[in-house]
Amino acid sequence: MLTPGRSLTLYAEAGRELPRVPAFQPLYDRGVRPRHGQVIMVAGRSGTQKSGFALFWTAQMRLPTLYFSADMSAFTASSRLASMAVRETTEQVGAGMATDPDKYVKALADLPITFSFGSPITWQQVDEELEAYVELHDRYPDILVFDNLMDFDGAESDYTEQMAVMSQATELARATDAAVILMHHASDKSWEAKSDPWAPPSRDQVKGGLSEKPELALSVALDPNDLTYRVACIKQRMGPCDPTARSYAVLHAEPDYTSFHAMSPLQRRTLQGVS
Repeated sequence: MLTPGRSLTLYAEAGRELPRVPAFQPLYDRGVRPRHGQVIMVAGRSGTQKSGFALFWTAQMRLPTLYFSADMSAFTASSRLASMAVRETTEQVGAGMATDPDKYVKALADLPITFSFGSPITWQQVDEELEAYVELHDRYPDILVFDNLMDFDGAESDYTEQMAVMSQATELARATDAAVILMHHASDKSWEAKSDPWAPPSRDQVKGGLSEKPELALSVALDPNDLTYRVACIKQRMGPCDPTARSYAVLHAEPDYTSFHAMSPLQRRTLQGVS
């Protein structure tokens, strides 16, 4: 049993802000503050680079990360990271691995990301990977990524199981002080998805209503025509948010390089139709 003052003293460090990524400055400008010890959901429709967004984010923060990838294969995930590191397309990385693999291995050598590629994701797998991580590093990772929620064993369509995953993720974040980042899907069949497919889905379009559970929920969308990447904060327990997702930060995406950038003034003027 803790008094409010004692609780604040003990857990202040756990709630510190995650390192800021320069590319995400438009998001920070809107008051979004991802923190250690939080469950963070990244939700979007199919094909909106959710995995790429999470990979880029964790790679740029350069914090010890344990990434559970049931959605991407080992080669896809590693080639995306290599693409970021050497500024080559993933296709070029694939071809280059046949002739000069050391180039890419060296580029990734100091990246503190550990992968687990079992599918479906099970809690036994999570426990075993965490035990192995602690045994090797004598600490918990700062970031845990689960890609994605519906790839947990039994959670593909079972709402009860999905809620159980969210509860377990919350317990895990509190026990380890790690930021737990969960990918999740939004509806592709709603009227909004058909009428405005490049807009971030609102909170009520996140499948299962599960965006209510995390402390921070980001909604993402990629416009393939101009490669603008829209990120809306649809839930934030300790800051501003917009459940409708009509207020959003705009980034520039480079899917071939798994990279994102804050837009330059020229890009913003072009986007607004100003010469």
